[in-house]
This record gives sequence, structure tokens and C-alpha cells, in this order.
Amino acid sequence: QAHLVESGGGSVQPGGSLTLSCTASGFTLDYYAVSWLRQAPGKEREAVSCVSATDGKIDVADFAKGRFIITMDKAKNTVYLQMNNLKPEDTAVYSCQTHHFYCHIPSAPTDYRGQGTQVTVSS
Repeated sequence: QAHLVESGGGSVQPGGSLTLSCTASGFTLDYYAVSWLRQAPGKEREAVSCVSATDGKIDVADFAKGRFIITMDKAKNTVYLQMNNLKPEDTAVYSCQTHHFYCHIPSAPTDYRGQGTQVTVSS
């Protein structure tokens, strides 16, 4: 069955780094864009970053610019989110989801969504 699986979450001190992975199984990411999103307790889910396999375009939320880097390894069918200089406010469940072709196309009910991975930034 086709699905997305996230990994790489954990606990880290402020200023630390983590790299999250989003691996597609049962389908190829070649025709999709993949977004990372996050949701903190009591807050709305928000977009973090997106990369398109179709045109290579990358979108990054303002809070992530200069700290988070999204990359796609087509050979591994995996999208990575490298997070540097983490702050306590980055604490959230991070999940990935697909869009057809481009980042600006909203995810549809037929798109794939992972279960999420917890990131906790605390001293």
C-alpha cells in the first residue's frame, strides 16, 4: 500500500540540529511536490517548506528561512528537512504530504500524508 513515512524526530537543545526524512513507499515522488508541515500543541498546522520534483522550485516559510533546508533525493524517493539553530518554538509534530506536481497546488484527498514525527527543542 502506498504511503509516506517520516523519521528523524527527537529531542534537541536550543541551537541544535535535526534532519527529518520523508520516504515514499509504493509510489514514486517524480510527479509530486512534497511539503513539510508542523503543528504545535494548541496551534494551527502550518507549512514549513515544500519542494517540487517537477520544476525543482522550493518554498520556505519566513520562520524557516536561513535555518531549514529542504532537499529531495529522487533515487531514494525521499525528501529531507535539515533543521539548524532550532528554537523552543520549533517544538511540534512535523509531517509531510504530497501535492500533484507543484507546491502551489493544494493537497487533494487523494494525496499522501505521513503520520508525523515529534520534534522537541528544550534545554
